[in-house]
Amino acid sequence: MKANGKNIRISPKKLRVVAEIIRWNTAEEALSFLKYAPKKWAGILYKILHSAVSNAENNNSQKVSDLYISSLIINKGLVYKRSNPVSRWRAHKILKRTSNIALELQVK
Repeated sequence: MKANGKNIRISPKKLRVVAEIIRWNTAEEALSFLKYAPKKWAGILYKILHSAVSNAENNNSQKVSDLYISSLIINKGLVYKRSNPVSRWRAHKILKRTSNIALELQVK
């Protein structure tokens, strides 16, 4: 029971803050936490976790209460490079980072 998200337009450092909280929790607890978490990017993790739970229910006939998060890996994705013009024909780099999320659920 897996779900992936690739090249999500938020830096991995910000996603890892919320990921540490829900790692090794049951799927029900994690879904309820992410639904009302104050962080903006908690909604992204909620969608991916909900997708993994739906995959488990439809494909493997599992119950939500029996599932827990066995692995939640957040890696660096593509980096979009932009520039900001400044005085004297120079430019400052702007790095727009993306994340790859791999989530796996297992039965207790």
